[in-house]
Amino acid sequence: MSVVVYTESWEGKFKKASFEAVSYAARTASQIGTDVVAVVIGSCSEDLSSLGYYGANQVIHYSNPDFNNFNPKSYASILTDAVNNRSAQGVVLSGSFNGKAIAPLLAIRLKAGLITNVASLPESISPMRVKRGAFSSKGFVVYESKQEKFILSIIPNGIGIVESSVSAQVETNESFSAEANSELVSVNKAKGSIPLPEAEIVVSGGRGLKGPENWNMVEELATVLGAGTACSKPVSDMHWRPHSEHVGQTGIAINPNLYIAIGISGAIQHLAGVSNSRTIVVINSDPEAPFFKAADYGIVGDAFDVVPKLTAALKEFKAQN
Repeated sequence: MSVVVYTESWEGKFKKASFEAVSYAARTASQIGTDVVAVVIGSCSEDLSSLGYYGANQVIHYSNPDFNNFNPKSYASILTDAVNNRSAQGVVLSGSFNGKAIAPLLAIRLKAGLITNVASLPESISPMRVKRGAFSSKGFVVYESKQEKFILSIIPNGIGIVESSVSAQVETNESFSAEANSELVSVNKAKGSIPLPEAEIVVSGGRGLKGPENWNMVEELATVLGAGTACSKPVSDMHWRPHSEHVGQTGIAINPNLYIAIGISGAIQHLAGVSNSRTIVVINSDPEAPFFKAADYGIVGDAFDVVPKLTAALKEFKAQN
């Protein structure tokens, strides 16, 4: 009996979401009284035993080069193999793009109860009862599954990481193969040094910036703060910025500690994707902008005046501290 956790990597490096998933799996396994088995798929240059710092007792590395490119069906097959070989009771994944693609396929293979958008540790294990976000994260609901096996997909950057001091044993599986039934045609990588779902700070711009030529203002502030950059849907629709930076109900849902919105009115569709931010700062020249009602802090002013002054003040503060 164990809990299996899928650990994502990108270009050979673990994502922050992986550590959060392992940490969550460890705390869930503790409630059951069992161990955590972390599954790493494809090429990875990290020290796999380091997953023990977050609670993994064992690490299985499915190292077949055929798995270097993400394929939901193949990855679901790999996780099914890990669950069956370890007689696992459940699986934990991050609710990332990869996790969302794998989870339903895995649930069908394992005949397991799938609960997505998980926002807290389980209230009980048998039956599995856990709180999840609902209605575009405007509320919470407690779900219950009476299936023998469970799959929990947790909100990225929403639960936090608890470090541990477990000594993880690493095992490599080079022989396992999975039928993909699909072919990778091309890969378009998202720009930006910080993946939005994992960013602690996000600086976002809207139509108030008037054009893509003014985006250096957003990027300069983001660089000073060590933040990710994002945009509203109209901005991506007008091709000022790539769709990979669009946050909102139809874009990426984020959970940063700080979200700075520049020149964004705050339509309900945008708020649905950023409402889980711990602190929201709004900069807008329109004092009636709806976003101010959701903001923790608001600045009524011209972004072309406010943002450069804010950036300069932050640079000065960092230089003195």
